[in-house]
Amino acid sequence: MLVTALFTAMASAPVLSKETVVPVISSQQQLTDKLAELKGQVVFLDFWASWCTPCRKSFPWLNEMQTKYQSQGFTVLAVNLDVEHQDAVDFLAHTPADFPIIYDPDALIGKQFDLLGMPSGRDGKIKYRHIGFKNSKKAQYEQEITQLLAVQP
Repeated sequence: MLVTALFTAMASAPVLSKETVVPVISSQQQLTDKLAELKGQVVFLDFWASWCTPCRKSFPWLNEMQTKYQSQGFTVLAVNLDVEHQDAVDFLAHTPADFPIIYDPDALIGKQFDLLGMPSGRDGKIKYRHIGFKNSKKAQYEQEITQLLAVQP
């Protein structure tokens, strides 16, 4: 789960000229909009950067969790903190994400959440915080997800 403003241009997209004004939506507004769209779902909010070694290991697992639990109301939402957008694009070319990415080069969202990845419950409140990704804790992470999914909205 990609935020509309971040989709790759499609063939049916309008052609923009230099006179075209494209509204700029802040990363914080993108997050607010996406969370409103996902209201009532369990959201795993993950902060990452292209230089993050654990992120290369976490993305395949996050893709797996997204696929496995999406139908139960679970969504991974990732916030990229790279200053250079191309660094994130290059990372995603080698380590794809099956979930939306919000680009936050100024780390505004990261500052808001103290730069921690965390699953939040259906009520929108942060339930768990984790620093980094550890393969040895995948079972724990998944258990936290399933516990949150078991709570009815």
